[in-house]
Amino acid sequence: DNETGNHIRRTQYYVKILAEHLVEEGYYKDILTQDNIKLLFKSAPLHDIGKIGIPDKILLKPGKLTPEEFEIMKEHTTIGRDALIAAESLLDVEASFLRFAREITYSHHEWYNGKGYPQGLAGDEIPLSARLMAIADVYDATRCRRVYKPSKDHKTAVDEILSEKGTHFDPLIVDAFVKLEKRFEEIAMQFADFSGSCTEDEGEAR
Repeated sequence: DNETGNHIRRTQYYVKILAEHLVEEGYYKDILTQDNIKLLFKSAPLHDIGKIGIPDKILLKPGKLTPEEFEIMKEHTTIGRDALIAAESLLDVEASFLRFAREITYSHHEWYNGKGYPQGLAGDEIPLSARLMAIADVYDATRCRRVYKPSKDHKTAVDEILSEKGTHFDPLIVDAFVKLEKRFEEIAMQFADFSGSCTEDEGEAR
């Protein structure tokens, strides 16, 4: 997909700056070590790897998915998780760096209030890596035009994330996002798509 390359790059930087800020604020120092932040940065690009198993007629459909199509779309989380588990089984290491990739891939569509998918996890049941990716992914999807929706500007994306604090997103991470929102905008512009699909003149993440 021509729209995927810079989305991957932007989201990995969003996750990195969120993680670093949480540590600076004194949160999750036991999880967000320097080494683990590096692993998160490397793992983030794999968050939608499971979409390789979703038919193009669904991925590239202009407009809203039917309930049946959305159920198929949701399977990308499990497809991705299973692919990474299979990859891990081939690695001769005790603690694979793909652990974070597996968490992100499987759980970044979970909602803080338990109304996400695929497991309906809530609060701290959702891996921290996936809670970070949730904001990164939705911010970028909101900013960028896709075949099924127009793009929206930075302020709209920020307002939409704020409106879902405590429902879709972890409140602590939303607070970090608000403090970093100008850096998010800078990253969005630094790695903007050549097609202009993430510009200021123009969603929901699938």
